[in-house]
Amino acid sequence: MNSPNATASGQFTLSDRPVTRLGFGAMQLTGKGVWGEPKDREEALRVLKRLPELGVNFIDTADSYGPYVAEDLIAEALHPYNDIFVATKGGLTRTGPEEWLPVGRPEYLRQCVLMSLRRLKVEQLDLWQLHRIDPKVPQDEQFGAIADFLKEGLIARAGLSQVSVQEIEAARKVFPVTTVQNRYNLIDQADEAVLDYCDRQGIGFIPWFPLASGDLAKPGQMVDAIAKAHGASAGQVALAWVLKRSPNMLPIPGTSQVSHLEENVAAAQIELSDEEFQQLDKAAYSVSSA
Repeated sequence: MNSPNATASGQFTLSDRPVTRLGFGAMQLTGKGVWGEPKDREEALRVLKRLPELGVNFIDTADSYGPYVAEDLIAEALHPYNDIFVATKGGLTRTGPEEWLPVGRPEYLRQCVLMSLRRLKVEQLDLWQLHRIDPKVPQDEQFGAIADFLKEGLIARAGLSQVSVQEIEAARKVFPVTTVQNRYNLIDQADEAVLDYCDRQGIGFIPWFPLASGDLAKPGQMVDAIAKAHGASAGQVALAWVLKRSPNMLPIPGTSQVSHLEENVAAAQIELSDEEFQQLDKAAYSVSSA
C-alpha cells in the first residue's frame, strides 16, 4: 500500500467549503474519561501536526472534550490552520470523567460559542454543532440561538448531533443544517433513516465511533476474512465500509498515537468491491438481528 493519504477518500462540500471526507475526531486526545490533559501531551501534539501531512483537513472537536483541552491542543498545534477546517460542538457540561449533562439555554450556548472562538483563536468558527438538544429547554429557543450566531457571523455553518429526522426538519425551519453527527458504524446502523435523509438533502453525515466491528472482527468472521484479503486491519475494513456506504459520510476516527492515526488514514485507500460491501452489510445485519 502507498503512503497513507486521506485525499483518497474523496471530498464533500460543506455549504461552500470542500473538505476531505476522512477526517479526525479529537476526543481521544484528552485524559481518561475524556477528562483532563492527555497522558502524553507531546504525542497528542504530534498527532495533530501530522494531520495536514496525511491530507486530513477536517477536524471535529468539542468544548466538552477535556473540557476545553482538545480545543487548546488544536490551537497550539495548528493555528492559524491555513486550509484546515475545524468543527466544534457546545451544549454539554462536564461534572467529571464520563459525565455529560446537556444545557441548552441560549445564554449558555452563546458562552460556548464565544469561548470556543477564544480557545481556537479565530474570529469565526468554521462549523459549530449543538452537541445535544437539551430536553429541558424548548427546541425553538436552542435553534433560535444558533440562527442568531449565524446572523452575527460568530459561526459560518451550523450542525446537530444525535438527532432524529423530525428534529433535523424542525431545526431546518430555523437555520440551515450543514451537518448531522450521529453514532453510526458497521454494527450499529440504528440511524439509517437519518443517514438516508441527509443523503437526500445534501447534509454532511459525521458518524462517530466509525471503527466498530464487534464480533465480525473475530477470527473466521467476515471482517477478519476481508481484512486478510486486503492485508488490512479490522478497523480499516470497518472504516472503508463506512466510506463506501454514502458519499455524504464524513467519518472522524480519533486516536492519541501517530502510528494509529496513520493506520486509520490508510483505510482511505482500501477499495472494497460491491460484493465485499454487501457481504459485510449482510453479516452485520445477521449479528444485529440475532
